[in-house]
Amino acid sequence: MSDGGGDEQTQTQTQTPSFEMTWGSTTSSGYCSQEDSDSELELYFTARTSFARKPTRREKKDEQIEWGKQELSISEIEQKVKEYNAQINSNLFMALNKDGSYTGFIKVQFKLVRPVSVPPPRKSTATQDGGRRATGMKRRTSFYLPKDTAKHLHISSRTRAREVIEALLNKFTVVDNPHKFALFERSERHGQVYLRKLADDERPLQLRLCAGPSEKVLSLVLKENETGEVNWDAFSMPELQNFLRILQREEEEHIKQIVQRYARAREKMTEALAGSTPG
Repeated sequence: MSDGGGDEQTQTQTQTPSFEMTWGSTTSSGYCSQEDSDSELELYFTARTSFARKPTRREKKDEQIEWGKQELSISEIEQKVKEYNAQINSNLFMALNKDGSYTGFIKVQFKLVRPVSVPPPRKSTATQDGGRRATGMKRRTSFYLPKDTAKHLHISSRTRAREVIEALLNKFTVVDNPHKFALFERSERHGQVYLRKLADDERPLQLRLCAGPSEKVLSLVLKENETGEVNWDAFSMPELQNFLRILQREEEEHIKQIVQRYARAREKMTEALAGSTPG
């Protein structure tokens, strides 16, 4: 099935009977250095200093609609699907099934600050060390996903958030534990950005239908599943070794910059001393 978005697509089907996936990429994949994370998404909201009248606590509470808890009848779903399809400018339509379920597209943005692990290239399993076959040691390659990577997913109204996470990781052949990641709902209201973590059993397509197609009203973001302190025991040995190498490179670069800065200052002071005449 094609998403019709004009992007390069790869179709993937899963054995899970509740949904079918179609991928559309909005960015090219590849290796890159770690970028500064979006400060808006690091907090549950970003306050904005303004002299305009701010909404009262009651107004904010009234506006915080829990899309996923809305119980809709088949006729209401049919009406919302029609309204949704009338608002979009592409062919990423939703379709209602006879049993009351529906299918459609969601867009998930990746906001990961740590590298992900993928299997090594197949050639690494070939003979090594003068013809000796490599041992069965598991090896991984870690890299940062490009900033602002996003994927379109064709899912069912029965597809749950945890299934979406697993499907996204499978698309990139990420071998990290899926529980290291979480799906978030991002919304903008009164100049503030709100971020809410979805429960594993929430249904993203229902959120999309109830909120409408606007990305400002609601967008979906994949982030690390932050629980406070980093649980280093959850990482494998290759991952920990890779993190140590990254820290070492960052430390060496930081030391190099400091040494260069002091060297330039010393050079300027030496030049100033040489050019001055004794008083």
